[in-house]
Amino acid sequence: ANVVDLTEYAKRQRWWNRLFGKNSGPVAEKYSVATQIAIGGVSGWCAGYLFQKVGKVAATAVGGGLLLLQIANNSGYIQVDWKRVEKDVNKAKKQLKKGTDQAVPELNTFMEKSTEFVKKNIGVTGGFVGGFLLGLAS
Repeated sequence: ANVVDLTEYAKRQRWWNRLFGKNSGPVAEKYSVATQIAIGGVSGWCAGYLFQKVGKVAATAVGGGLLLLQIANNSGYIQVDWKRVEKDVNKAKKQLKKGTDQAVPELNTFMEKSTEFVKKNIGVTGGFVGGFLLGLAS
């Protein structure tokens, strides 16, 4: 089996060089610390703000759906088989646990790569975290 490194493949493409330049390595090599923190802060704030808004919409949708389901059940419009719901939830829990046990090696690899990225781009990462928290709060 032939493994293709997509980052190396993309760097050899003309559009990549036009968009990102010839040397598109870690951000730390190209920008000052202040610029890195600013880039991280702005992108973090945007992500945090969107996360907050999407979270509110999702919570409202799920909570509203459960409320309507309960009202319909109590009013006699629908009949919920709660024993079947409980059985399905327990089945899903078992499948999730099995999937989690199988995903541990992949998770360790992901954590190692994430740690390496954070070390190489500490300014951007720090700015992103701070901006993300500010975005959540606004």
